[in-house]
Amino acid sequence: MSADGPAPLIVTAEMPPDLFSWANQLRQEHFPPERNYLKAHVTLFHALPPSCESELRDCLKELVRDNPPVPARLVGVMKLGKGTALQLESPQMIHLWRQMADRFHGLLTPQDEHKPRLHVTVQNKVSIEEAKALQADLAPRVEPRDFVFTGLAYHYYRGGPWEAAGKFAFRGAKR
Repeated sequence: MSADGPAPLIVTAEMPPDLFSWANQLRQEHFPPERNYLKAHVTLFHALPPSCESELRDCLKELVRDNPPVPARLVGVMKLGKGTALQLESPQMIHLWRQMADRFHGLLTPQDEHKPRLHVTVQNKVSIEEAKALQADLAPRVEPRDFVFTGLAYHYYRGGPWEAAGKFAFRGAKR
């Protein structure tokens, strides 16, 4: 646990370096700078209670030990109302999410009880017109492609930039 005391825990899926770099660059270019204090990320859980940190760490270690890098696909652009994201699909990552959700049942917030729509937000909290303009610009340039999630991570949430707490690479045997 951080020296600054207990904080909600955020769980993310780790992208390969090339996809992360590209998505992060898009985020730097299009996210309102006064609100952009995070790097590109794929959130699986938004707020697990700090009391489950030890169990979460054990769970993530088990999942990465038992699973190879997780196949996924960049599908295209996702509309977020007043924002824009890169839409991702990964049945296997959703399967891992379900395993975690079952394990932490009773500790999940209403937001985290629902299957996530996997995505990377590159723009948020702008006007609908700005969002539509970026979506129109990006749609023909975002080419669908396959990739693998390289691991899982968790972070402390203290109201601003996230504090890294643990990062674990998938290392299970190929199936």
